[in-house]
Amino acid sequence: MCRIWLTARPKSQAGVELRQIVNQLHTLKDHQQRDYWIVSLVKWHKQYEAYLKEKSFSSQTGRFWYKHKLLRRSFTVIRRALPDMFHYLDNSKIPKTTNGLESFFGHLKSHITIHRGLSKEHRRNFIKWYLYFKNE
Repeated sequence: MCRIWLTARPKSQAGVELRQIVNQLHTLKDHQQRDYWIVSLVKWHKQYEAYLKEKSFSSQTGRFWYKHKLLRRSFTVIRRALPDMFHYLDNSKIPKTTNGLESFFGHLKSHITIHRGLSKEHRRNFIKWYLYFKNE
């Protein structure tokens, strides 16, 4: 999601640098690389902390808004995910990405869409049977 929020060509230097940091995530293979990556993220945050806190005033609503909300959102998502982001380094059975899960649930979603008139109970049973037959 951070890559989407930061766009392919960020306009600010902070966005360009954060996108570079985010793009390195999939290359991390051990704890040392993880630690260096976290250090680069912390350095980035210290450098751009004031930039992230910039606000603008909306005369229409009378409220203050953060100027760089997608940049802030990207960093916040990463910061909150950090405790659970690197479990795959300790357990080889955990995949690096969630692409496989997203694909699996994409198929499930398309099957549920076909049967969109199901009640909650029938939908729940459909999902149970779908998972049962997929894992058989």
